[in-house]
Amino acid sequence: MDEKLFSARMAEYKSAVDKYLDACLEETQCASYHKLTDSMHYSLTAGGKRLRAILVLEFCRICGGDVEKALPVACGVEMLHTYSLIHDDLPVMDNDDLRRGKPSNHKVFGECTATLAGDALQALAFETILKADLPALRALKCAQILANAAGHEGICGGQQLDLEWEGKILSAPELEEIYLRKTSALIRAACLMGVAAAGGTKEQEEAAAGYADNFGFAFQLRDDMLDVIGDEKTFGKPIGSDREEGKTTFVDILGLNGCQRVIEAHSESAVEALGDMEDTDFLIHLVRVLEKRKQ
Repeated sequence: MDEKLFSARMAEYKSAVDKYLDACLEETQCASYHKLTDSMHYSLTAGGKRLRAILVLEFCRICGGDVEKALPVACGVEMLHTYSLIHDDLPVMDNDDLRRGKPSNHKVFGECTATLAGDALQALAFETILKADLPALRALKCAQILANAAGHEGICGGQQLDLEWEGKILSAPELEEIYLRKTSALIRAACLMGVAAAGGTKEQEEAAAGYADNFGFAFQLRDDMLDVIGDEKTFGKPIGSDREEGKTTFVDILGLNGCQRVIEAHSESAVEALGDMEDTDFLIHLVRVLEKRKQ
């Protein structure tokens, strides 16, 4: 896909998502507990690539769905992703003071309000999805997919393993299990929710899942590399934080060159997983961009 066309579609999707999120946040404003809604707004509008929302919209589009009607689904994924980041940064979890180049939520609003903001965003994610102008069964399926990715089989399970194994030298299979739950699960959910919003086929679901699992794993490996070679201002969080916290990464196991080779292999597998799906140039280009991203 031509770089100009790719960038234009990315910008179009991101703009639509940001606008819809702003509208959702406007409805949450309340003078009685404005600190909570300010906290929600702070993290949800702190920037970011909107990658998961974009995957929802693109899979919906190529499966023949209405992208505009899928916007609440895409924004629901972003809300849940933001909740997970707020909680992940808390002192009782990963204890990170910086997120997307800004102070983490709890550094600005305090730990209690940050916790409540994450909880509120998670609830708002499902409310937003279930209010989407989609056939009821499609909206319910999207909510079910997201709930599965958020719970013990996904993000929460991955975070628990991350906590339990902190300071331990992990094997590649152990580390892969954390990554598949903590990172890939939500990327998989985003792709599957795009298919579900469009009323896609079983074959399209399988292609989306294969693409997402490989994409998500490669995405996390690139994060591991950037934690060593990245620029803090561009990356948006401190460089070397994983090593300081005693966490094993794939850089420790494979080295930088080995990580890059695995990223490229999983990128190829992501492309191959799309199989006979039509109009996948954007998704393929997205994988290529991922291989070299700096943030």
